[in-house]
Amino acid sequence: MSFDRIVGIDLGTTNSLVAFMEGDTPVVIPGEDGSNLLPSVVALDERDQIIVGNAARKYLIETSERAVYSVKRLMGRGVEDIREELKLFPFRLAEDMQPGEVLRIKLGDKTFTPPEISAFILRQLKRNAERFFNAPVSKAVITVPAYFNDAQRQATKDAGRIAGLDVLRLVNEPTAASLAYGLDKKQHGTVAVYDLGGGTFDISILKLHDGIFEVIATNGDTHLGGDDIDNLLITIALDDSRPFEKR
Repeated sequence: MSFDRIVGIDLGTTNSLVAFMEGDTPVVIPGEDGSNLLPSVVALDERDQIIVGNAARKYLIETSERAVYSVKRLMGRGVEDIREELKLFPFRLAEDMQPGEVLRIKLGDKTFTPPEISAFILRQLKRNAERFFNAPVSKAVITVPAYFNDAQRQATKDAGRIAGLDVLRLVNEPTAASLAYGLDKKQHGTVAVYDLGGGTFDISILKLHDGIFEVIATNGDTHLGGDDIDNLLITIALDDSRPFEKR
């Protein structure tokens, strides 16, 4: 008897992964290289073919105008929302963009929206799962930050649809973390979940009622993730090196 297997996807700022439930046990599906994590990097190679993950990383250094990373930070946002962030990214936006228009990022001579770029990552995870099961995979649950607004959540759903996935549900990342640690087995309680990711550092307070999680409060800094720490360390290193340049 055939059935539609549902996979769970963590679409992360820095890395992404796909998993499924085998009975009561979550199992992470590895990629072709054996790694459980897929770097959330997309590039356009010299033949204008899209590549994703570790293979795309080298373009960040060699030809940064053909690669994009941390696209999750751009999902569902406009140019005015990310103007300061763009100063730190090597990304180029399409020259003909109008105010209020959906972001379009240039890779080589082509342009893509953030949901389209995220879809390349999701499509690769979908392929990994289909290779693992040796069967089609078309349904998924995707995690999103608790602070994501409606536009950001819709952009995530759009990315899933473009990738050929029926996104059955978006699950808040703190809830997913609590479930991963089996906290749903408790009948009642209050849980604090800290999340230090590639894009943010935040905390969520969850209330547990008969195995159901309710996010009652969430807060954090959307510019205190791994990317921001990296940028700060680079700034410090550059500042320290300038006195030597003058010698």
